[in-house]
Amino acid sequence: VQLVESGGGLVQAGGSLRLSCAAFGSIFSINVMGWYRQAPGKERDLVAAITGGGRTYHADFVKGRFTISRDNAKNTLYLQMNSLKPADTAMYYCAASSESLTVAAVTSGLIQEADFGSWGQGTQVTVSS
Repeated sequence: VQLVESGGGLVQAGGSLRLSCAAFGSIFSINVMGWYRQAPGKERDLVAAITGGGRTYHADFVKGRFTISRDNAKNTLYLQMNSLKPADTAMYYCAASSESLTVAAVTSGLIQEADFGSWGQGTQVTVSS
């Protein structure tokens, strides 16, 4: 599976961006998809995840501001980001998993980077104050 992100950029605090991630290749194998982010000098964190049936998880630090969604017909994952803060500045990565992850694990965020076998190249989001 190949993943290609788009939609990053520079935005002022309080603004919005929508990230997209197009999937190519063996897309029939994809179960769970997610967005991670990594700021300079920090670990990569799970931002949000979504099952094939549309059940979601959002990290506490984005809950109420970001929304993950997927269009299975278009093989595309989205991350709508509203009320952006400078602390949201990071490289955002799309990831796809073919593992048999339970809905409970996904919706509670109890999934690991190692569960995701495919990663995009990342798209930079920079939020100015």
